[in-house]
Amino acid sequence: MVGLGNPGTRYATTRHNAGQRVVEELARRLDAGKPASRFKAHYWECRGPAGKVSLLVPTTFMNDSGRSVGPAAGSLHAAPVQVLVIHDEIDIPFGDVRGKVGGGHGGHNGLRSIIGALGSREFARIRVGVGRQTDDFRGDEAAWVLANHSEPPADVTALLDRAADMAELALAEGIDAAIARFHAGPPGLHARERAARRAEPAGDAGQPDAPTATEGDADGA
Repeated sequence: MVGLGNPGTRYATTRHNAGQRVVEELARRLDAGKPASRFKAHYWECRGPAGKVSLLVPTTFMNDSGRSVGPAAGSLHAAPVQVLVIHDEIDIPFGDVRGKVGGGHGGHNGLRSIIGALGSREFARIRVGVGRQTDDFRGDEAAWVLANHSEPPADVTALLDRAADMAELALAEGIDAAIARFHAGPPGLHARERAARRAEPAGDAGQPDAPTATEGDADGA
């Protein structure tokens, strides 16, 4: 399982790093411990719901994700159909998660690099919806994904939790089961509803301010 993002604290909480954050959450849930440094990535081997699982967060920039994923798949003897990539997706509304197997890269440079490295498009994906830029956002798509989320932090946490839930189900029962379950789920299950279920019962202290959006450079897109 691969979580895509850009390295370093500058990009850690940007939309483009949603995949990385989901895999880091999954590593925490699976009690995977500290990652090793392998395959130009943070790498964990741990026990998943259905057996051994390898988790990978490339430390290359997004554009070069294939330089990590390709060698890792080769060394682990993983065919493309055994690879699951988690990534941000602007064509899916914020708060939704969707899965698919195969298909093109849709302009996502991380997927483009992985397709080239694997020589195949037939790997599974969990797509974390970050939505398209709002009318008041000054910048293009690259600037949007390289900016921090403007949504309330609790909603971002709920989104990442939902994606991690889908990833856990994919590990336990396969990507088809995860797609069937999460695509059929009630649309209100994510974001604020999920956050409300996690909130403390006494009063509403309000949501903290969202982090200020900052633009990254084009190399990280």
